[in-house]
Amino acid sequence: MGQISVTLNGRAYRLECGEGEEAHLLELAEYLGTHLEAMRGKFGQVGDDRLILMASLVVVDELWDLRRQIEDMKTVMAETRRDKSTSDESTKSTQSDLAARISAAADRLELLNEQFAAAGVASPAKRRQS
Repeated sequence: MGQISVTLNGRAYRLECGEGEEAHLLELAEYLGTHLEAMRGKFGQVGDDRLILMASLVVVDELWDLRRQIEDMKTVMAETRRDKSTSDESTKSTQSDLAARISAAADRLELLNEQFAAAGVASPAKRRQS
């Protein structure tokens, strides 16, 4: 088990942590310490407990705001995926409709060509070639 010592508001605290977590815990304590110093600069020395509580509440407020932002992003991503799915379905439908129309036009052209041939008239395409 790892151990570290952090100093907050002039007081040293010895903390235990998992092996390999020392650096991360020191970073967290340093981050809290910056907020603690800001609170002390703003309100003066109002007691360790109160300053640590106020700094902790500021950090928790940041965490809460980030959680809300993550939830908002998840909602936007879900809507984007849904919109993409709808768009993909629309594209497939449009492509299918277009293919059917092209096929129908080709069938009509073949029928007209057959009708021209049966009537002994050169089709407009053959007349242009001549």
